[in-house]
Amino acid sequence: MPWLQIKFFTSPEQAAEIEDLLLESGCASVTLLDAADTPVYEPEKGSTPLWQHTIVMGLYEDNVVEQEIVDHVRNHLVLADNQTFPQYKSEILEDKEWERAWMDHFHPIQFGKRLWVCPSWREVPDPTATNLMLDPGLAFGTGTHQTTALCLEWLESLDLTDLDIIDYGCGSGILGIAGLLLGARHMIGVDNDSQALIATRDNARRNHIEDSRVEIYLPDDFPPQQADVVVANILAGPLITLAPVIADCVKPGGLIAMSGLFERHVDSIMLSYAPWIEFSPYATKEGWVRLNGVRRITE
Repeated sequence: MPWLQIKFFTSPEQAAEIEDLLLESGCASVTLLDAADTPVYEPEKGSTPLWQHTIVMGLYEDNVVEQEIVDHVRNHLVLADNQTFPQYKSEILEDKEWERAWMDHFHPIQFGKRLWVCPSWREVPDPTATNLMLDPGLAFGTGTHQTTALCLEWLESLDLTDLDIIDYGCGSGILGIAGLLLGARHMIGVDNDSQALIATRDNARRNHIEDSRVEIYLPDDFPPQQADVVVANILAGPLITLAPVIADCVKPGGLIAMSGLFERHVDSIMLSYAPWIEFSPYATKEGWVRLNGVRRITE
């Protein structure tokens, strides 16, 4: 059965109301998209941030009359004095197996020589490699983004045997779990989103990691402690604000990697961590940066 898809190009202020109006008009599903392809990585706890240019996309059975949908939105959408009715467009989508099409988008990805991240429905390319089984979910981090890839490549390059690792801003837990599969003894995941903590625990179990090897905390509950290796794939702002906290997670002589930033942020972040961290040359991937270094040993 074909489907009618209607997209409204709007602002964050209008998006929620348009979503409600589409559902009222019999929409089978509503999806919010970013018109400028700008991801939101670190929302405030309990918030649902939207993009400056948001697409509200509704999917209808093909027997629905497009003009009736548009008229319903037009007649009920409350516009401020400086707002105009949003632009929209529609198209007919041929029927297909949408779940299968979504699944086909995700493939195993290799990081370094010995680490693969694989969705559960795909065959493992190299059974002799370190294979992290991870499906896309609510928490950020599947290996497809450049910042995650930079951190995974760094972890893969280390000898993590019997080391402890802290994944600060753990999201899906991909970095800490990768560390465990690569030989680390124990991981601690910290995130301000409780959903991320659930995802980290679930993903660890999916990879046959014992619960005793994984600790997860909200930041306010995190008991101060140090690890041999720390990864923090968040954003430049939180990295700077949390500099004393994150730096103090690293044992003297321990290693740290940070990502979620652009080259324009490098100097300010290095300055923020200068009292504790001696940095190596940074790595880049498609404009994104990974900073890594060593915690200074002080007498």
